[in-house]
Amino acid sequence: MTPTHDDRPDALADRHVPDFDPVAADDATVTGPNVRITVLSARVLRLEYDPTETFEDRPSQLVWYRDRPVPDFAVTRGDDRLVVETDALTLEYDHGIEAAFTAETLSIELEDGTVWTYGDENEGNLGGALRTVDEVDGAAPLEDGLVSTDGWAVVDDTDRLVFGEDGWVEPRDAPESSEDLYFFGDGQDYETRLADFRAITGEVPMIPRWALGNWWSRYWEYTQDELRGVVEGFDERDIPLSVAVIDMDWHVVDNAYHDGWTGWTWNDEYFPDPAGFVEWLHDNDIKTTLNLHPAEGVHPHETQYADFAEFMGIDPDSEEPVEFDAADPQFLRGYFEHLINPMEDEEGVDFWWIDWQQWEQSPEMDGLDPLWALNHLHSLDRTRTGKRPFIFSRWPGLGGHRYPIGFSGDSYISWPSLRFQPHLTATSANVAYGWWSHDIGGHMGGEGDPQAFGELYARWTQFGALSPINRIHTTKHPFVDKRPWEFDGAITETLEDALSLRHELIPYLYTMAWRDHTEGVPLVRPMYYHHPEAEAAEESVHQYYFGSELLAAPHLSERDDETNLARRSVWLPEGEWFDFVTGEYHEGGRWLARYGDLADLPVYAKAGAIVPMDADARADTENPERLRIVAFPGADNTFDLYEDDGTTTAHRDGAYATTEFAQTFDGDRLTFEIGGAEGDLSEIPDERAYELQFRGVTEPADVDVEAPVEAETTYAAEEATLTVAFDAVAVEEGLTVSVTAAGESLLDRRDRTRSHVETLLESFRTHVTVKDHLLADFEPDGVAWLAEYVRVLSTVQLRALAETITGAGVDVLDHDDADRLVVWNPEDAPVTYQFSAFDWTEDPFRMEHTADRGDAPAFTAFDVHEAAVEGEVRLEYDGVFAVTAESEAEEKPEH
Repeated sequence: MTPTHDDRPDALADRHVPDFDPVAADDATVTGPNVRITVLSARVLRLEYDPTETFEDRPSQLVWYRDRPVPDFAVTRGDDRLVVETDALTLEYDHGIEAAFTAETLSIELEDGTVWTYGDENEGNLGGALRTVDEVDGAAPLEDGLVSTDGWAVVDDTDRLVFGEDGWVEPRDAPESSEDLYFFGDGQDYETRLADFRAITGEVPMIPRWALGNWWSRYWEYTQDELRGVVEGFDERDIPLSVAVIDMDWHVVDNAYHDGWTGWTWNDEYFPDPAGFVEWLHDNDIKTTLNLHPAEGVHPHETQYADFAEFMGIDPDSEEPVEFDAADPQFLRGYFEHLINPMEDEEGVDFWWIDWQQWEQSPEMDGLDPLWALNHLHSLDRTRTGKRPFIFSRWPGLGGHRYPIGFSGDSYISWPSLRFQPHLTATSANVAYGWWSHDIGGHMGGEGDPQAFGELYARWTQFGALSPINRIHTTKHPFVDKRPWEFDGAITETLEDALSLRHELIPYLYTMAWRDHTEGVPLVRPMYYHHPEAEAAEESVHQYYFGSELLAAPHLSERDDETNLARRSVWLPEGEWFDFVTGEYHEGGRWLARYGDLADLPVYAKAGAIVPMDADARADTENPERLRIVAFPGADNTFDLYEDDGTTTAHRDGAYATTEFAQTFDGDRLTFEIGGAEGDLSEIPDERAYELQFRGVTEPADVDVEAPVEAETTYAAEEATLTVAFDAVAVEEGLTVSVTAAGESLLDRRDRTRSHVETLLESFRTHVTVKDHLLADFEPDGVAWLAEYVRVLSTVQLRALAETITGAGVDVLDHDDADRLVVWNPEDAPVTYQFSAFDWTEDPFRMEHTADRGDAPAFTAFDVHEAAVEGEVRLEYDGVFAVTAESEAEEKPEH
């Protein structure tokens, strides 16, 4: 039942209390001595132990929905044994030994034979999210997630607070020995695990459409005119922008009461007309947020102090501060009514950056994390005016998926920090937390070299374009300026391209947001979600699925001086794949080494992929009048474009439109249909122009168009792209394009090795005569011919040529603080490997040596387990030259 409310001053507003449904159906529960088992699904059990048999039916901070459809299950009872069996698992509780949960009394067997015993460690846990990357340069330890190669997960809800009748949380009244556990037994079906979790904890809200555009953020003492100048700079250069963040100096900092981080009063020296400035932002299609550090409460220097103090029963003349208290419903109600809501209503603030960095436990209530309280209440408070639940805050632990979006914290400006962010983003799907906002470009630190920083910033921004939220940010440092136009040449061009791409992708991203909201599938997902049996899936932690159609593997390492290119290893799963930009065909089930200049952004589309894009990368994020649909051959597919008003909760009542794109592929023929828009069409254009791009196709023999408007057809051979452009047509109208190949297949499978070698040579730092001879001597079969160039090329250059020609390579992957040395050779080239490692033993003067060698296989990986291990893989090509990948310990172990 939903907690009831009245008009008492200590009750929270109705909007602050969700519509809970916490009491399970009677026929879903099974009781035994001191225990209650609730069958929430065939794969999910609630396990309660209470010596008083007073079990908890109120919603907890995490679990809100226990009244689930009851699956079929069987119960067997003996004198001292209870068995509960579903289609997916079997629970045994042997209370004859002891009426309590112990390793001897409680176990669950999954349908594949896996057995969980109470107290087992989840050794195969694949990680989750974290609260913050503050003060971490590089990787940070992740908390456990819900996904595990063990096939099961257990969530302990025992110590979480429950919601009381006043609508706010309170401690449980339960014996100290009681337990409240949730067991998930989904095996390797990781997306089902997430669906089961969200079924009992709640959905991910639909985020606003404008949040998917580019954000500008800087911790800086901006005046409103200075910040206006930044926004105008983006507009003058046609660089799209949708959000301008105003960091903490929007409010009065200097005061007689505290250090100034908390504040509620506009600094009129910087912002003499805050409402007018925010209105100007809105007129220019820019949303805004204010940074909050609310821990110090409200003091007498604040304009809101007198009213808030009286509301709290404090005499304003006493100048007694209104202390922050997340445990007090009265304070919390006043917090919104006197601080938050007026600034939204009077100044037009769109949402709040809740930058909580203080204590994790409320001093007034044991077990209450103020960060969770702020996230929960701020998110729900937005719904008072029909807006969607949306905040910008740190991750508060399990259940945080209900409060998008996340601020990962103050990252360092470094390559290791950039390399960690894709891993963190993807792995957070394991706790259903799909909407991260990172400090793109890094928050603090750095070496101050403009050129080196520019490369790092450009690569970070490319990742930002392919991440959930793209928020450029930096700290208050005069020597770090991230305005895209403040760089030279290629860096500025790369930044502009990435930021434009981001806005072009919004139709695709917004549809993925709907998918996350309705189906529980995050935008960014680890590779092992779709390939749980593939060893390579767990190794490739720095690449990820980006929506339903794409695989992203952005460059995360700096350019090499000898090649003038960045390098990264990519694993393509089984199937057929295409380079999203060039249309180049790749057979899957293999690794490859990719070399690219600053403009290179590795994104791959699966066979049959359909990606709708905004044909105009504009500052606003509205439903587009011109739509570019990028499609790839090789498979049948459908894609339902989702559109609505972008801001309100009207979608819950069906106020949205969908347009189906359907492709059928039959080797030498492809048919693509753009269906008429259906549903509520009030928020989409009456007419829409379409540009349909088929990438990765051969030049066709025939293109047949069925449409009520004119279409223009062009073919670009170098990009293997056929474009069919339509004039504007009513969105209710359907269009059909049929493409017939000139040969046996529409797939452009031509070998582009020579072209890649030419690109390498163009970038190499070596004499042009050497480049001429290399290209003249080029042979696609093997690299024995490179023997003549061993003395004139560097090892790095030889490696780039060998990996490109043979497809065989080696790399060291940093994976959760344990390096992995990987080798691949998908074409069975004449390549041998030699692995060696040195482990420190218990004797501080001795090391243990491990070695392995042989012909390089299609794929293998070597563990480098501890921080005190050195490892190396040496790869020899055709017996001509060798390259190595090394992992070296930072320090010896302590003895």
